[in-house]
Amino acid sequence: MTLASGLDVGAHPLARYRNEFPIFRDQIYLNTCSLGALGDRTRRRLEEFLDLWQARGASAWYDVWWAALGELRERYARTIRAGPDEIALAPSISVAISAVAEALDYRSRPRVVVTSLDFPTVAYQWLAKRARGVELTVVESPDRISVPVEAIARVVDERTALVATSHVYFTSGAIQDIQAVAAAAHAKGALCLIDAYQSVGQVPVDAGASGVDFLTAGGLKWLLGGPGVVFLYVRAELARRLAPTIAGWFGHRDQFAFDPRTLSWHDDARRFELGTPSLAAVYAQLGGLDYIDEIGIPAIRRVTAALTEDLIDKARDRGFRPHVASRADERSAIVMLPAADPAAAVRHLATGGIIGDARPGHIRLSPFFYNVQDDYVAALERLATHVDH
Repeated sequence: MTLASGLDVGAHPLARYRNEFPIFRDQIYLNTCSLGALGDRTRRRLEEFLDLWQARGASAWYDVWWAALGELRERYARTIRAGPDEIALAPSISVAISAVAEALDYRSRPRVVVTSLDFPTVAYQWLAKRARGVELTVVESPDRISVPVEAIARVVDERTALVATSHVYFTSGAIQDIQAVAAAAHAKGALCLIDAYQSVGQVPVDAGASGVDFLTAGGLKWLLGGPGVVFLYVRAELARRLAPTIAGWFGHRDQFAFDPRTLSWHDDARRFELGTPSLAAVYAQLGGLDYIDEIGIPAIRRVTAALTEDLIDKARDRGFRPHVASRADERSAIVMLPAADPAAAVRHLATGGIIGDARPGHIRLSPFFYNVQDDYVAALERLATHVDH
């Protein structure tokens, strides 16, 4: 099928990468929004790390592995059009957001604003601080698809320290206007943190142009690096000004001085780093970025947007009612299909060799550049034999 964009979703140009993802030899994979498929280049990078570990042991730290950390910061920075000095590494989004949460002053601004559609990790950071006087305001969604920026702006005031929300909602795949969110926060003197785990890699992100103060994402999903490493973007001016109140030796400017009496922060975003990074995860992420950098996120977006729109159309043709944003330009490659028992439906897919995911009330399918039309057509046909839609 050729869409109005001129893209043949049955044989699109990025389908040539499909053979590099072995999972497709045995199954249909439609769950990148939970975990990116393992590519051959990622496996080779992991083998490179293991070979270095075996051959050199700890001596690899002082040149090769240290350089790998610098390379990853630089490549993460390019992915979101930021500077390497604005990137810190962390093992998870929870840790990255915790470092931010512990660097803010809540004395005159005790309020933090989130939305009801954000991944709960975002809210948990500040729910855990209620005993310290931190107030959490949750902005509800009128349609369970998105949250109007105007609704967020209405609750931001001079007592608000931070607005923390998503770029792409994991609950619906809807893309939020993060530039407008940042503007709403800044209008009242608050800061803005964006959880971009479900966007970076599939949707173009320009951190500087967006005006956000913090942005975090990582390898687990659309960056094809697996679990264990994420990045935290901190706007350069802010990175120099904020001082975290949790610390690790990688945040120390002179970490090899091993002086327990002095803590001197890096003068950039690295002050938000904590302990020793997982080198296996770093190498896996470098392998995933080999695909992202070679293809380019704009090209990925064109292909995944076309696949997504075709999936939505075909789902509607079969009687499903996709729970997605109303406009194509506000939709990412996450398609939610309402179901009475989504877990059972996903198990039914799995017995047919198709991997999707379940979320409360929905089956979640997420095509990426290595998918083709036949993948989701097969998924919809199998679901039609099981789900009352």
